[in-house]
Amino acid sequence: MEALLRERERERERVNGFRHNTYENIIFAENLLISWQEFLRGKRKRKDVAEFSLHLMDNILALHHDLKNKTYIHGGYEAFKINDPKPRDIHKASVRDRLLHHALYRILYPYFDRKFIFDSYSCRIKKGTHRAINRFRGFARVISKNNSKSCWILKCDVRKFFASIDHETLKDILAKHIKDENVLWLISQVIDSFNPGLPLGNLTSQLLVNIYMNDFDHFVKRKLKINFYIRYADDFVILHNDKKYLEEILPKIYEFLEKKLKLQIHPDKVFIKTIWSGVDFLGWVNFPHYRVLRTSTKKRVFRKVENNPAEAIKQSYLGLLSHGNTYKLKQKIMI
Repeated sequence: MEALLRERERERERVNGFRHNTYENIIFAENLLISWQEFLRGKRKRKDVAEFSLHLMDNILALHHDLKNKTYIHGGYEAFKINDPKPRDIHKASVRDRLLHHALYRILYPYFDRKFIFDSYSCRIKKGTHRAINRFRGFARVISKNNSKSCWILKCDVRKFFASIDHETLKDILAKHIKDENVLWLISQVIDSFNPGLPLGNLTSQLLVNIYMNDFDHFVKRKLKINFYIRYADDFVILHNDKKYLEEILPKIYEFLEKKLKLQIHPDKVFIKTIWSGVDFLGWVNFPHYRVLRTSTKKRVFRKVENNPAEAIKQSYLGLLSHGNTYKLKQKIMI
């Protein structure tokens, strides 16, 4: 009986959105402490983390107090650049704010993950790039009848994805799922802490962009009724046996993204081609019977191994290379 009641409560939550005490669950001191342990992994030796740790309980209780009284204000960001695989601007929040991001994420992710389509692969548990490219290969085999017929792929990339996320549109989407005004207020503090768009460095940004694109995912699956669709962040592919069909749906995709989400497809990163000509997707060039590493990815791997030839680094890249036809590359790395 108790298990049945719990299941009924979960079902009501799925239908009605979050419980009324969701905000309390987020700011609960225990949730902040668990979030701290998760945040701490691999960061213990960093100066800002060590300084926060010196007065950990005082800092956590102060954060809890500000959240409880709704006096919390998100701080600014430290900006820096990375080149992996291309130049990107990363913005890092303070330790206090990143702890809050983890606390939010722990409560929000399980609820929203149930609403995502199966073939959304970015920043989700038991998903990722390797599962996405394996799914891509499986779809190609189905469409091509085991590589005996044509398989056409429409591939698109959203232009300046994170920087183009519209704050008000995102908040409207969140309000459809979350009825707790306190939760909406807190998420707005995070969203409005950065402009334009969302910062690449926030844990919450990974979840928020999936929530943002979820309407598009369901448009593709429910309205366009496309079965063979895969999305990884702003990168998505649609597979079909008819090139003309893909050409006909492309304007509908443009229209939905521009009107509903205020996003634009990158004009230089949209194409329709066959699997036989090789499709560059998530760092791999995919062919019917094999896949090879993208040239830029290959150069990056060799550059990193040359700069740091430690055995652990080599093994990590050998793990990456194991997902494709890379025998010669693996031999070079092991030299």
